Amino acid sequence: MLNQIITLLLQVIIGLVAGACLLRLYLQHQRIAFSARSGNPVGPFIFALTDWLVLPLRRIARPVGRWDSASLLAAYMLELFQFGLLWLLGGSTGNPAWLLPMALLGLARLALTCASGLVIVYAVLSWVQQGHSPLASLVSRLVEPWLVPIRRVLPLLGGIDLSPLVLLLLLQVLGIVLDHLPPNLFG
Repeated sequence: MLNQIITLLLQVIIGLVAGACLLRLYLQHQRIAFSARSGNPVGPFIFALTDWLVLPLRRIARPVGRWDSASLLAAYMLELFQFGLLWLLGGSTGNPAWLLPMALLGLARLALTCASGLVIVYAVLSWVQQGHSPLASLVSRLVEPWLVPIRRVLPLLGGIDLSPLVLLLLLQVLGIVLDHLPPNLFG
C-alpha cells in the first residue's frame, strides 16, 4: 500500500513539473510570450515550476531551431528520476539499463496526456466562452495547429466541428500503441 501511495505521489508531482517543461517547450516553439504583461495567464506558473531545472540545463543544452532542448531534457530527466526512484524503491535487481528507454516512453505518454488535456480544455472553453479570455486565446493558439489538418478532411457536420473529438481519438490510439509496444523492443 505504501508503495502505491509513493508511486501515485511521484506520478502526480513529476507529471506536473515535467508536463510544465513540455508546455514550456511547446509555448516557445509556437513563439507565445510567457510574461503576464503579454496576457499569458499560465506563463508565470510555468516559470515558477520549471526555471529551477531548465535554466541550469540551458548551459549545456542549446536550442535546436525553435525547440528549447533544455526544456525537453528537463522533462526527460524528471521522467528518468521517477523511473529510477521507483526501480530503487521496488528493490528490483533487474538491469537498470531499461530505465533510459522507459523514461523516453514515459515522456511520450506524458506528452500525449498533456495534448489530450489541452484538447479537452479547448473543447470546453469553446462551448462555454462567450467572449475571448486570455486562457481561451492561449489554448486556441496551442491546439488549432493540430486541428487544421483534420478540418481539411472532416467538414463541419450540421454546423458542429468534430475535429477535437477526432484528435482526441487519434491521441488515444497513439497511447494504446505506446502501451502495447513489445517489452523487448529496447533490447
